[in-house]
Parts: sequence; structure tokens; C-alpha cells
Amino acid sequence: MDVIIPEIGESVFEAEIAKWHKSDGDTVAKDDLLCELETDKISLELNAEADGVIHIEAKEGETVQVGKTIATIEESGGAAKSKKEESEEESAPPEEKKSEEKEPAEESQEEAETEKPEEKPAPAEKEENKPQEPAKPQPPAAKPAAKVRDYGPVEREKMSPIRRKIAETLLAARQQTAMLTTFNEADMSRVIALRKKHQEQFNEKHGVKLGFMSFFIKAVVEALREYPLVNASIDGDEIVRHNYFHIGVAIGTERGLVVPVIRDAEKLHFAEIEKAIADFAEKANSGKLDLSDLEGGTFTISNGGVYGSVLSTPILNPPQSGVLGMHAIKEQPVVVDGEIVVRPIMNLALSYDHRIIDGREAVGFLKMIKEYIEDPEEMLLEL
Repeated sequence: MDVIIPEIGESVFEAEIAKWHKSDGDTVAKDDLLCELETDKISLELNAEADGVIHIEAKEGETVQVGKTIATIEESGGAAKSKKEESEEESAPPEEKKSEEKEPAEESQEEAETEKPEEKPAPAEKEENKPQEPAKPQPPAAKPAAKVRDYGPVEREKMSPIRRKIAETLLAARQQTAMLTTFNEADMSRVIALRKKHQEQFNEKHGVKLGFMSFFIKAVVEALREYPLVNASIDGDEIVRHNYFHIGVAIGTERGLVVPVIRDAEKLHFAEIEKAIADFAEKANSGKLDLSDLEGGTFTISNGGVYGSVLSTPILNPPQSGVLGMHAIKEQPVVVDGEIVVRPIMNLALSYDHRIIDGREAVGFLKMIKEYIEDPEEMLLEL
């Protein structure tokens, strides 16, 4: 029985063998974990589909195309043979190979290739009285990336498929969009007070904690309704306006950043959003995300505040046209009704594609999010 790289998704064509959990020649049982695979989008596990002895054909770290065999399982009872054994049986003994004679045609062809003298290009003839077209200017060749020189002890490791994809996506966002960022700040006093007041009751009723992200997702959905171009994408020379709200939530893992998508966020209550985020975080950290979890987003939220960031410029997640950056909450002096008071402030950053979103819309969109966060009672908590 062949162990192959399975079909993972339309846009996934290869996978890297991240780790083998079995060694060549091991006895395996059906449903045993054989290996972990990494693609440029997700990680997944392969399990044995039969009892038998495994014969590994692809090494850890090797990249293999979808549909290709990475191992065979010699099923119990000897019903199946590995490809290696089959090829050995089919190969002729060495004695027979020595007695084989080459075909005359093949022999003469080899001789011709051996004796054929090296041909030198004929000297170019001078052309007289013929007008030549002026040479077209060629674009300057791209400079190769500078090789990192080692001036002391170093460690080198191959980039994982996910890390390579992250690098490609971020570079494409910089090169293929007219990205601009606008900033604002939000007073988190009322959201913090609401969470403190209702956290226990919310947790008891829904079995999940009330976090800040559900407030921001709700605020983003309402702002996207008012500013639909922030929820749109560019496809060639067309603007695609999405009449749905699939919100991506950036989650950092040891393997890299992933952005699972909360679909139809406008239809979800606070508890449903918090449960979806918790489920995605668990799946992301255990490498259990499906490809479908990452597809179809129309807008992304990234919370750098969980790592202590107080201000940053989030990068677009193409083909999306907007991404909201949340940051750490810090107590700051602000002026309220002519008096200086201390309030918990969060800096907000909206990066957007200036090709379809004007500054007026971007600023208005971010200002509306600020207003919803500073006056959250308008958003129903479903307690």
C-alpha cells in the first residue's frame, strides 16, 4: 500500500515532510501517526491506513509533490510489497547485464557523439548598406540578494513552507499594493468596565471568557457596513465589493503567523465569536487548522498588543484591502472636559490599499471603530 501526499486544496501543490514518527522497517497499525506534513498554508498529519511494515522512501525535510509516494506499507501476511522490493525483483541479475549487447544504432550514435568535433560559431559576416534597428533599452537586471557573510559561529536552517509563504505574501503586499496607514487611539475605559462587570456571568452562561477581540470584530463589521470599499478587493481592473463579512484574525504560532477566518461575523453573537477564536487558537497551536479555515477573508484584525506592542504598521493580507492593528493598553494622561485625567488608551492602526480607498474613507472608518469601542453599549452583548 502506498502512502502518498494527499490532495490538500486547490492552491497547494507540494508539502514538506516535517517529521517522521516511524522509522524505516517499523511495524505499524492502522491509524498510527506516520508523519507530519507542512505546506505553505497549513500543517497536517498522515496516519496509516493498514497494518504492516513501513518502508520509507522520502526523508525528513524533503519537499514532495501532491500525489507522490513517500512510503509504502507491506501489509501483514505479505500481501503487498514495497516499491523497492518490486524494483529489485524486476531488475536483471548482474551476469545477464554484462552479456547484453548494445544495439548497432545506439553504438553508432554513441560513436558519432564521441568523434564529433567541437563546432565553433561561424564568424559574423559584415552587413553593408543595410539599416539596423536601434537597440531597445533593456530594464536593469534585478540585483541578487546579498549573501550573508559569517563573521563568527552561526546556525543555519531551511525556511519552512509556512515561513516562506509568509515572506512571499508580505513582500507582495509591499510591492503590489499602494499601502498607507492611518492611526487613532481609543479610550478603553467603558469596554474594560463592561468586561469586569459581566465577565463572570458571561463565562458561566457561555463557557468562554469575554475578550477584547469580540468587541473589535463587532465594531469592524458595523464600520464596514458604512464604508464598504474597505471590505472590497481589486481583481484586475475591477473592484469586487463583498456583500458578506468574513473577518480574519491573525494568530501567532511557533510555526509562524496564520489568519483563520470567522465567516459571516455579522450573524454571530459575542459568545459565538469568542468560541470561534478560542477554537482557532487551539487548532493553530496544535497544527490542526484546515485549509478551509484560512480562505475567504475580506478584512483582517491583528492584535500585536498581546506581545506588548504599543504601535505598529500592519501589512495587508492580499487580496484584502484593509487590516486593523490593535495594540497594548497603556494608561496615559488625556484631557477630558478641560481636565487632565488618566485613561487606559489603545493605539489603533489601519493599513489600507490607497488604490481603492481614499484617505477620507480610511480615517472615517477608523474613527467609527473608535466611537463604537468608546461607547460599546450600542453593541448587544447577549447576556
